[in-house]
Amino acid sequence: MPRYEFRCTAGHTFDAIYAMADVPDRSPCTECGADASRRPTAPHLGRTGSAAFGLIDRAARSADAPEVVSGAIPGASSRRPTRYTDNPAHQKLPRL
Repeated sequence: MPRYEFRCTAGHTFDAIYAMADVPDRSPCTECGADASRRPTAPHLGRTGSAAFGLIDRAARSADAPEVVSGAIPGASSRRPTRYTDNPAHQKLPRL
């Protein structure tokens, strides 16, 4: 939802969030309770860089069409763990 800036007659400014269809021209001040009028402000578009938007788009796409991994996970060991050991104490353990 958009954020709107209001200023009361005492000079206090505050931001409020309203739906675009429900935004009032006046709102009570959060500090003194006086009648505050809405001030024109610039929209906060483009606050994030293209890298951030790319990350958001990739995250949204992965919900419906996740990327398929065809190789090993980076940093994971490619060799299998040793199943049997030469330690005599391990020979007494139950087999699975």
